[in-house]
Order: sequence, then C-alpha cells, then structure tokens
Amino acid sequence: MTPDSIDEIMRRVHRLEIKARRLARETFSGEYHSSFKGSGLDFEDYREYQHGDETRFIDWNVTARKDTPYIRTFREERELAVILAIDVSGSSLFGSSHLSKRELAAELAALLAFSANYNGDKTGLLLFANEPIMFLPPAKGTRHILRMVREILSADPEDKRTSIPGACNFLLHTVKRKSLIFMVSDFFAHDLKKPLGALACKHDTIALRVTDPLDEELPRIGTVNLTDPETGWQTTVNTNNSNLRMGFSKLTRRNREGITRLFKQQGIDHLNLSTDADYLPALHRLFKTRTRRRNS
Repeated sequence: MTPDSIDEIMRRVHRLEIKARRLARETFSGEYHSSFKGSGLDFEDYREYQHGDETRFIDWNVTARKDTPYIRTFREERELAVILAIDVSGSSLFGSSHLSKRELAAELAALLAFSANYNGDKTGLLLFANEPIMFLPPAKGTRHILRMVREILSADPEDKRTSIPGACNFLLHTVKRKSLIFMVSDFFAHDLKKPLGALACKHDTIALRVTDPLDEELPRIGTVNLTDPETGWQTTVNTNNSNLRMGFSKLTRRNREGITRLFKQQGIDHLNLSTDADYLPALHRLFKTRTRRRNS
C-alpha cells in the first residue's frame, strides 16, 4: 500500500467518523438501546429523551420540572457484545454509484459501532473473503472503532472469492458467549442454509445485504467485456439484446427472492441496502420492528 493510498484511506476514515458519530448520537443511540438492550434490573438515572427511546420510560414528574422530556434509565443485566462480520471479497469493491459495496459496509459498521459504544457495548470485527482474514475481539472506545473502519477499507485478500459458510463456522467456534452479529455482504454465495441457520441458533444474527443497481439489472450500453471480480473469469455480452437483459433480471430476482426466503426461514432479520440509496430509513424500520417485537 502506497503512502498516498494510506492518506486517502485515513481521510475517508475521518469523514466517516464525523458522519457516524453525529448519526449515532442524534438518531440511532436511542433506537439501538430500545432494539437490542435489555430492560435492566435497577433504576440508575435520568437523561433527556432521544429519538427512538421507549415512551413508557418517560418520567413525567422530571419532565414537568425540566420542561423537556426525560426518561428513566436502568442498570443492564450485562453489556452486549456486537460482532460486525464484513465481506471484503472481490465483489465488495464494485460500485456504479458514489459508493462501492465496501464503502457502504464501512459506513454501516461505523454507525453501528458508535451506536453500540454510546450504549456501553463492545464491538468486534471479522473480515472475511474465501476464508476469515482478520478478527478483532470486542472492545470499546473510539480508537478501536476507527481501527475497524480502517481495516475494512484497506483489506486486500489474496483469494478474493466469498465463503459465507467459512465466516459462520469461524464465528461459531470463536465467539463463545451469545452475541449480536451483523453480517454485511452481498450474499452472492452458495450453500448458505446450514451455516446461517447454525449461526442464528447460537447468536442474534442480522443480515445486511449490500448490492449495487448493476447487480440487479443490465443497462443497455452495447457490447461490453465483463470480468468476475472474484474469479477473474471474463466474457463479452451484447447488452442491446433484450432477451439477455430480461434473462439477467429474472435470474437476479430469483436469487434475491431465494436469499430473502432463507433469511425468513432461519429467523434472521435482514435488510436489502443499495449503494445508490439512503440506508437510514431501512435501519430505522429494522430498529422499530425489533423494538415492537421485544415489547409485544
């Protein structure tokens, strides 16, 4: 890695830190707490209400005195360990919009890690491609989070293929205590049912599927040379061929529907996120759905 590339990565890490800190502090810290933390054992303190907090914890006496909403906070049974399992295979570098899948994954990781940190939880990192590449055990603190983001952006595996089963098996054997696992990948892989099912049985698993518009639909731009970023396989296709474009769309739709069915069958919460769209509304929906489920 050249000095210029290192400098560029650090600039991107700094920009991500500013964005993720703001979002985590202003928006997602309360929603994260409501979605993933326990209800606690003992009253601990009061704090100002944040977007996403449970309204049933509002203390109306304190709210009246302060003239602004305050909620009761509780001492948790235990802190939560959050593991970010990030796919850094060859396809993660693809992006036809302003972000690549890897950059989107880094943004998601930074936001989730800062949200966890604000709530007193530790965050760990697994980078994987065809095999696990790096594992950082759960820890707290800004330096740890920034290192995780830097490692995501700079990862360059020798074997650029994807193995979701390999990542699942590593987590099953390495992470002993039940944890919250966010797996971030495009999930363009095979034989996922058993490993994902086993992971979901042991850990609270959430799948964040990151894709690009060109993963779903071929544009009509004439004859182009296509290269598989993971295997290097090349082919030439005529995108003016309407049958070809239609067949590609059907294939990708079946793939998307198949992985969605698998997530539902295994009880895995999931989101489909695209490099050309705002991911915040989808995360809001996920957090609210989990909060309603916990309170029902």
